Amino acid sequence: MENKLREFEIPVEKLRWECDPDSLGVKSTEEVQQLQEKVIAQDRAVSALKFGMKMKGTDYNIFVAGAARTGLTYLTRSFLEVAAKAEPGPSDWCYVHNFRDPDKPKAISLARGTAQQFADDMDEIIEQIKIQIPEVFESDDYRHRREEAHRVFSVERNKIIGELDNTVTQDGFILNMSQAGMMIVPGKDGHPITEEDLKELSDEAKEALRAKSEQLQVEMTNTVVKIRKLERELKERLKELDTRVALHAVGFFIDELQEKYADSRLVLNYLRDVKNDIVKNLDDFKHAEQPPSPFPIQQNEPDFTRYKVNVFVDNTEAEGAPVVYEVNPTYPNLFGAMERKAIFGALFTDFTMIRPGSIHRANGGYLVIQARDLLKWFISWEALKRALKNREIMMEDPAEMYGFITTKGMRPEPIPLQVKIILIGEPYIYHLLYQNDEQFEKLFKVKAHLDDKVERTREEVLNYAAFAGRVVQETGIRHIDGTGLARLIEYGVEIAGRQKKLTLKMALLRDILREADYWAEMGQAKMIQRQHVDEAIRHKRTRSSLPEENMREFLLDGYINIETSGDRVGQINGLSVYDLGDYAFGVPARITASISLGRQGLINIDRESKLSGSLHTKGVLIMEGYLRGRYASDRPLTLAASLVFEQSYGQVDGDSASAAELFALLSSISGVGLKQSLAVTGAISQQGEIQPIGGVKEKIEGFFEICQAKGLTGEHGVIIPAANVPDLMLKGQVIDAVKEGLFKVYAVRHADEALEILTGLEAGKRQEDGHFPKNTFNRAVEDKLTDLAEKAKMLLGNDSEKKGPIEAGPPNNCDSCGK
Repeated sequence: MENKLREFEIPVEKLRWECDPDSLGVKSTEEVQQLQEKVIAQDRAVSALKFGMKMKGTDYNIFVAGAARTGLTYLTRSFLEVAAKAEPGPSDWCYVHNFRDPDKPKAISLARGTAQQFADDMDEIIEQIKIQIPEVFESDDYRHRREEAHRVFSVERNKIIGELDNTVTQDGFILNMSQAGMMIVPGKDGHPITEEDLKELSDEAKEALRAKSEQLQVEMTNTVVKIRKLERELKERLKELDTRVALHAVGFFIDELQEKYADSRLVLNYLRDVKNDIVKNLDDFKHAEQPPSPFPIQQNEPDFTRYKVNVFVDNTEAEGAPVVYEVNPTYPNLFGAMERKAIFGALFTDFTMIRPGSIHRANGGYLVIQARDLLKWFISWEALKRALKNREIMMEDPAEMYGFITTKGMRPEPIPLQVKIILIGEPYIYHLLYQNDEQFEKLFKVKAHLDDKVERTREEVLNYAAFAGRVVQETGIRHIDGTGLARLIEYGVEIAGRQKKLTLKMALLRDILREADYWAEMGQAKMIQRQHVDEAIRHKRTRSSLPEENMREFLLDGYINIETSGDRVGQINGLSVYDLGDYAFGVPARITASISLGRQGLINIDRESKLSGSLHTKGVLIMEGYLRGRYASDRPLTLAASLVFEQSYGQVDGDSASAAELFALLSSISGVGLKQSLAVTGAISQQGEIQPIGGVKEKIEGFFEICQAKGLTGEHGVIIPAANVPDLMLKGQVIDAVKEGLFKVYAVRHADEALEILTGLEAGKRQEDGHFPKNTFNRAVEDKLTDLAEKAKMLLGNDSEKKGPIEAGPPNNCDSCGK
């Protein structure tokens, strides 16, 4: 039997894969050829990124999915920034005053690098016009032309008035003119008639005088109309004169700009509106500037803000297409804002206070956002989808957008959108959005999925070395010799959890190299060597291993009962893993089973106490299926059995302990003790196959730590599924103990193989007569179950099969709650 058990021992060379420094072909990173690509073994994701970048339209946006620390942002950044430089740069954007509707500023697109020049040009010509117009209107030529217009007006007016005066005089009346206007009164001897003279007139004379007066009043009214017409004509001539003079003064500057920006229809239209507005508001330019007032709102100084240009997006310094990273995608940060200033408690804004968001700066290029950060802001996510769908960027007040306020405000003209959105996040976020947001699949049609592992080929091993060389170059740490590179590659295999895989969580490797450089500096070494990488790994684990040390202390002090010697019936050492995120460690757990005559079947105490997860419950049910198929195919399973993780006060989940639970139960049934010097991990199938589980490295090392602390005797070891052998990357202490024969690791494929190791008995195979051989473990189980069935039959008579198994203890169903 001893020789048979040795067949299950895993050879020491399979317990860990080791990298030979000589196989790397380089002595240090000084000889490593740098990688042309910054991303290792992510061809699938890179291909998807390339495809998404080449596809035009706002619906082929990209979701970069992958596990944490796999370099999601690094991949996106390193790839995009190189590829974007080869693309044409986007245009500039600016906002200008809308002279027809001031509440709707106009957006103007200009060639890259010209928006700021246009703004400077506008500021310059307005300043020159503010100087030029007063000079022109104060010139002698303008004064003479204006005086000539007034002289002509005076001559014409005097002529009309003279004609009226002659007519009035001939009819014996007098024309009086004053500030109040013209008046016609009866006269006598060149003087206005008096009241006494008027009374002396006969009625006929008075009537004739009245009739003549009314006729002259009509003549006077006609004269006034003619004078007013002359005044209007004078005003028009003066206005026309001012316009000609102003156009002469302004036209040169405007025409010069129109010629400079002739390629932009929007600029030409804007300059035309500017020219018209200047001519329309000449008085603003004629008056000298007023001294500043302490009350800004009461200042009479003209406001020339409407002629300014708000340079909204300036791509002067851009090389190729922009790549913008938005780390806090609130609505204002993403879509911009209309700032306001307070004057006497009131808020004012204008088009010059419109500020761009990251989507404006990325327009024509790429906008990168962490999906988790974006989804925190519902308004931002909805607005982003709306912008992509409508292919335009509309700036709105969030409160106004959702109808919370209805006050009148600015509505800047939307800007056409041509941007590629790249969201970065975990795969589960992608699937949640895909399943729950119907617009997501229409807008994000490209998924760039990063793997977290890669096959350990020679090419990828050399890529690891090249990666280390790039870290040296980028961070300025010491070069790494061959032994340090070999240890780094082994660490990559450890993180991957399989001997034939390498992790792609390159950020972890970068951190280890930087920390190894620290320990090399402490040791005054010229290069980073294996011991420095080991030191970095050890200290990284130590910084997070306090929970493991506390748990180990409880185990060694007896607060948590774990036996590592002797045999016990119905008791076995299972193995569990505590994953804290940054650190995972294995801990042994005592599993016990007890049986009696009854009909309850298999009772999972953890499940009954609400401490069993769904996977653990599934494992127990599978184990029950194995029992029925293996031992009760021709008889009822008349059994009341209970299973429990001793001293477990938290949630128990996973099926990796189902094999250990089965062995504890079979030991309790058979009465055969199990070796407490061994621990077991593995899932069980209904056919008794031992199936692979996760965290096998941590589980083995966790039990080893306890056994080593209590004293290794050569009997200690762990039983694992044979399928997990390729996953082993055990630490050096375990390897040394195995070499010295103080610790063993067994690999099994079937429950019978594990039982033989645990009990020292042959498991036994069912013979032709339907029974297991005598003196085998399975025969002991079979005999006990037969004995229980016979006892049940004796107690219930021949009707036992009709009435079912005997009840031992309270029934499973509760009459009061129905559970």
